[in-house]
Amino acid sequence: MSTTSRKRRASPEKSRPSVWWLLAAIIVPIVGLIARIEIEGEENLPEEGSYVVAPNHMSEIDPLIVAVAVWRIGRAPRFLAKESLFRVPVLGWALRVTGMVPVARESTAAAASSTVASARRLVASGHGVIVYPEGTLTRDPDLWPMRGKTGAARLALAGDIPLIPVAHWGSQRILPRYGKLSLWPPRKRVRIVFGPALDLSAHVGHGKEQSTLVAVTAAVMQGITSLEETLRSEKAPAERWNPSAHGQKETGRLDS
Repeated sequence: MSTTSRKRRASPEKSRPSVWWLLAAIIVPIVGLIARIEIEGEENLPEEGSYVVAPNHMSEIDPLIVAVAVWRIGRAPRFLAKESLFRVPVLGWALRVTGMVPVARESTAAAASSTVASARRLVASGHGVIVYPEGTLTRDPDLWPMRGKTGAARLALAGDIPLIPVAHWGSQRILPRYGKLSLWPPRKRVRIVFGPALDLSAHVGHGKEQSTLVAVTAAVMQGITSLEETLRSEKAPAERWNPSAHGQKETGRLDS
């Protein structure tokens, strides 16, 4: 596990009393019973200010693993959520209270406008968000990151927000993809590494161009894959898995 040259300070969103304290008091101990999370590269997650964390996705339990890691580093973990969910009684209230970020699913001008608005809110609030660039669980047979969607790139470019690739390995032993929860042995090892933020300086002012979105998405997927290669001590396939090329339906998408 990596260490930093100085002790990190928790951000106000963690150090000040809030609903996050209640959530952490419930979720962190439960996750600690089933996963021994080892964090590397924690210095790459900003102590303050907005950010977009882009992790790989191979198990339904991944959001809990990543959320606990982000909280342990000192930030509050927020996710994208479909706009329609914010209109559901009680659930919508909970999403708003915890600062989750609404996103429109359709690839329309309205959806693009929604992304820009979300980016501005992130910057204004100084919050970060976790975005799965694959949009759903990887379909790669060996669980390597598959082809990415442009949602994370859109959000980062719209607000000039740091885009941080993240990879983890081990959650699939707790809850295999489309499988059953495995609680024995307890506290299975899960390693998670936060990489340096991508250099997006060459793309400033071009965030609405499809070629730019595709290029940045390719860069973040390569960043995630490189981190996972280190975790697995293996080399990823030369060609990234494309579900549509294998007759697979991409469900659960939150971006395009």
